[in-house]
Amino acid sequence: QVQLVESGGGLVQSGGSLRLSCAASGNIFSINEMGWYRQAPGKQRELVATITRGGSTNYGDSVKGRFTISRDNAKMTVYLQMNSLKPEDTAVYFCNAETAPIRIDYWGQGTQVTVSS
Repeated sequence: QVQLVESGGGLVQSGGSLRLSCAASGNIFSINEMGWYRQAPGKQRELVATITRGGSTNYGDSVKGRFTISRDNAKMTVYLQMNSLKPEDTAVYFCNAETAPIRIDYWGQGTQVTVSS
C-alpha cells in the first residue's frame, strides 16, 4: 500500500504562482512514476504532469511551459510548480503514484486550486 498526502493548494489571482507537494509513504520502493492530474467541475480528470523515478517528464498540452514537475526520491515527494496561472487551471489537483513492475495506481485525496480572474 502507498499513501499520498498533498499540500499547497489555495486561491491565487490570474498570473500568479502556486507550488503543490505530494509526499508518499508506505511501500514507496515500489513506486516508479508519480504525477499530478486535475479535475474541474463537470469535466473528466486530465493529465497535468508525470515524472518517473529516473526523471523523465510528461506534461499535458495545456500546462506546457507554465508548470514544472520535480521529484525528490530521497523524500519520495513530488512537486508541481505552477506559474502564470489562468482561471481555467481551477480544479481539484490529485497526486498519483504508479508502482512497478506490477502496475497499481494510488491517489491522494486532492487539493483545490482556484485561480481568480
